Amino acid sequence: MNPAGHLSGALEDYLETIYELVRDQKVARVRDIAQKRGVRAASVTPAMRRLSELGLIRYGKREFIDLTPRGQREAQRIFSRHQALTRFFERVLRMPVETAEDDACAMEHSLSVGGMDYLVRFIEFVHNCPEGARFLELFHGCAVAQHAPEACRGECPLRRKGRDEELRTVTLASVGAGTRVRVRRIAADGTMRDRLLDAGLLPDVVVEVGRVSEGGETFELRLGGFELRLTGEEARAVLVAPPEENR
Repeated sequence: MNPAGHLSGALEDYLETIYELVRDQKVARVRDIAQKRGVRAASVTPAMRRLSELGLIRYGKREFIDLTPRGQREAQRIFSRHQALTRFFERVLRMPVETAEDDACAMEHSLSVGGMDYLVRFIEFVHNCPEGARFLELFHGCAVAQHAPEACRGECPLRRKGRDEELRTVTLASVGAGTRVRVRRIAADGTMRDRLLDAGLLPDVVVEVGRVSEGGETFELRLGGFELRLTGEEARAVLVAPPEENR
């Protein structure tokens, strides 16, 4: 929940837009807000009334819109979260600018105070710690992390430590029924990867293999108290720790 009360994501977006307009051109008008947000002016008016009722803006019909001291604090809070998320996506993860911006807009409304603190601490670490730059280069230089596991030459410290990470992983498809295993990573891209991640098959999650169809065409799993069914192809894309490591 945000300090201003029950502000919806849409109202937060309007408040942030007003903040940016006032910052950049000293004043905000309904038509400017509508243009910046890509909506009709008629859609802006109800939102302005609501923000005014909440004591976050000073608004009168056909007048300039300004932030109250409370509104400025709240807008700054929203804007700061947007900036932190954008910088994390762009500078740390090196996501495409447009994707980073869109995702920051979507996530800024639900990022808690604690979440913001942890996020900024991590950004501070990678940009200030002597090992931070090397940490990022290891990540961005990793073929597996960059969706190209076939290009991995096995030269990184992680690979050398046990000679080969693949020696310490097996596919979920190779595990027998009734076995509990821990997920290491998803060796898939595109829609298959999205589906497996959305299903909850995240690193370090423990799953139990249930019934396996004859020929290994389907796999029934138990994950967090729920049943999940994978195709054989999907099961082969889930890399897990060898069963003996979970005993």
